[in-house]
Amino acid sequence: MQPTCTHIALLCRDVEASVAFYKEYVGLIEVHRRVDHGVTVVWMGEAARPRAFVLVLIAADHNDVADPAPVAHLGYAVATRADVDLMAARGHAGGIAVYGPVEAGPIVGYFCLLRDPDGNQIEFSHGQSLGHDATEQP
Repeated sequence: MQPTCTHIALLCRDVEASVAFYKEYVGLIEVHRRVDHGVTVVWMGEAARPRAFVLVLIAADHNDVADPAPVAHLGYAVATRADVDLMAARGHAGGIAVYGPVEAGPIVGYFCLLRDPDGNQIEFSHGQSLGHDATEQP
């Protein structure tokens, strides 16, 4: 048996604000929405492969994220360093930038961190051995 990761679920105080964030900053699209026992659940996926892996946004009150937040984050690879710079600039303009952009060398690459409406950190990176830049070497 080889399990396949299909989704990550996040609790969202304002699910519509989170849907808007992931559409605007990550380019995800809404692929499913339902209400279970009064709780809104929205699946967000990549346009090119909408159901291969989804981010599940669940409307629910929850405790604040630790401040300062730990290095826990969702990571998204982008095609170029200029894309990282663009995301960092958008984050600074929107008041949601957390860190970077910074060059952290091989493996980690060039990255920045933004904060979603619930305080979750989102990393945009170029030059990691994952995503767009994946190689067979660790």
